[in-house]
Amino acid sequence: MGHGALGENIEAMLDPKCIRIGTRGSKLALAQANEVAACLADRLNKTRIEIVEITTKGDTVRNKSLSSIGGTGLFVKEIERALLDGTVDLAVHSMKDVPTETADGLTIAAVTKRLTPFDVLISADNKILDDLPSGARIGTSSPRRIAQLLYYRPDLEIVDARGNLDTRIRNLEKGKYHAIVVAAAGVERLGMQNKVSEIFTTEVCVPAPGQGALAIQVREDDKDAVKVARKLLDHESHRQIKAERAFLKTIGGGCNVPLGALCRKEDDVVTLEGIVAGLDGVEVYRDFEEGAPGEEVDLGVRLAERLLDAGAGSVVASMRTEN
Repeated sequence: MGHGALGENIEAMLDPKCIRIGTRGSKLALAQANEVAACLADRLNKTRIEIVEITTKGDTVRNKSLSSIGGTGLFVKEIERALLDGTVDLAVHSMKDVPTETADGLTIAAVTKRLTPFDVLISADNKILDDLPSGARIGTSSPRRIAQLLYYRPDLEIVDARGNLDTRIRNLEKGKYHAIVVAAAGVERLGMQNKVSEIFTTEVCVPAPGQGALAIQVREDDKDAVKVARKLLDHESHRQIKAERAFLKTIGGGCNVPLGALCRKEDDVVTLEGIVAGLDGVEVYRDFEEGAPGEEVDLGVRLAERLLDAGAGSVVASMRTEN
């Protein structure tokens, strides 16, 4: 891997031989890890960067829904273990997969610049959601997407769709679904934008907290790795995601609860939109909160508390009972 000019004398802080990046082995995860590796290569000199593939529980259990096998942390726990035992120096996760409470001894040292945070529809005949026939089969395994799709169109049939993006698109082409719903950022990173039929607005589907950004995780006591990871930090994306994750943490319930949050800044106004819904799409609680830059965490907490008070708390409680 080539190396660009060194802005600072970072290599003096590091083992000059190698930085090991832990990641899942899927095509998308490797694209994310290589994106990070390329950014680091531009900032480090005389340092080899190695990608270490790690299999997670979420990768190995394919015949059950994510919520039924634990949900939160399924795609990160084994990678966190590798960080803690020193097998890797730095880990790359999709921010939306990272629990609000990470393992003791680890820290999210950076959030990368966010790509498009929205969900997209990929349909067999390039139709948008409104033009799909009554009873159309939509492939997704995300409780958040299921609830919001059924709220928007109760006539849809939701079909479980696990597996990587390539697998889901193959199943779509075989006629298993009329359409699938996936994250825009994953499509972008794999260069499959030409497959997209529609980019959803938040009126249709509010994205997952942190969707579109990558989390760079390191050991708290590895000061050198922390400093290197900070070189990847995008401050605006980090601020937005702090609001969304504060909302997620205050709502509680883990990834089994269908919820979404998206923070945006226009001029000097920060807006956080949040939604909590029952899995059948019947009960839906959504609202906005506005504030100034620097108030992102408070926005997340305030919006979550308002929705909980409005009735979303019963949805969260019922999801806990079911699981």
